[in-house]
Amino acid sequence: MNAVPRRSFLAAAGLGVLAGVAGCAPGAHRPVAATYLTTSYDDLYPGVEMFLGKARELGGFDFDVFPSGQLLGAEELVPGMLHGVADVVVQTSSYVSSSFPILGSLELPFTTEDFDRYLRACDPDSDMSKLINQRLTGQNMRMLGGMATGFEYLWTIDKPIRTPEDVRGLRMRVAGEIEGETVKALGGAPVFLGSAELYQALERGTIDGMMSYLGTVVSRDLQEILRYGTAAHFGAYTVDAYCRNDWYAGLAPQQRHALDEAGRVLFRDGTAKLVDVHEHEYLPAVRDAGVELIELDEVQLRPFRDAVSTVHERWRDLLGDPAAAQRALQLIRDA
Repeated sequence: MNAVPRRSFLAAAGLGVLAGVAGCAPGAHRPVAATYLTTSYDDLYPGVEMFLGKARELGGFDFDVFPSGQLLGAEELVPGMLHGVADVVVQTSSYVSSSFPILGSLELPFTTEDFDRYLRACDPDSDMSKLINQRLTGQNMRMLGGMATGFEYLWTIDKPIRTPEDVRGLRMRVAGEIEGETVKALGGAPVFLGSAELYQALERGTIDGMMSYLGTVVSRDLQEILRYGTAAHFGAYTVDAYCRNDWYAGLAPQQRHALDEAGRVLFRDGTAKLVDVHEHEYLPAVRDAGVELIELDEVQLRPFRDAVSTVHERWRDLLGDPAAAQRALQLIRDA
């Protein structure tokens, strides 16, 4: 995708107030980093700060940083970056995997029950990440590294979910296309809502539950309303740092190295911080609120795996390359 003037994109997006910041000629502006994440994400935002700090330390990047959607909203981040509004964005993969389907390989349900194996697949130096970047190159994007947020569970208010039949007819909030396909495969009705709308939607009965990772629950105080959480690998996603491939290629070797190392820090140290927060703060908060976490044994999991096989098939069709799809899934399972 060819870059267009930053001012033009901002005006088209209704963000003209920032055009003076981001409307400079190429080479005349400080590099811009943007994310929709806010500092209130105790599990995620430290990783963003680690990434930016390492890029500054090793590459001398003097970023203009726009958190909290100040420059671009969650759905605008990657399109804005590809149009030159930002140089580096930190984004949840679920928002963009329909446009960049190779990213969906790490979001599919039940590819592995072993979170450590999933983490190894997410490593920026893994064969899986190399395959992702090979596919992204054709769309002028590069993934520098990302945090694995943990597996997504099914959370409900009125009844626990122990079988696919328990999902039938439920209105379940999802944040991405693959999550939506998973809910549909289980017989539920996916509802796309921003996380800021969840508390009221649950309170008013607009939705019956949600599919999400643990951080969404606690960051929005949803443990005050939710009563059940079914713990299994219903989905997953990463929070990644992306940049344009042509911008990356035009940097000095030291700066490219700095961004790559910053991506490793985001993955390694950012994910470690996330896991620590989840284990010592978020999980205790959920349990203390009285939410029942339901663990499923192998026999109970089998019907769920069978039901979501159609999600894998749809993803393969979206990717449009059976050999690449098979390789991606095998790399995750063998990591």
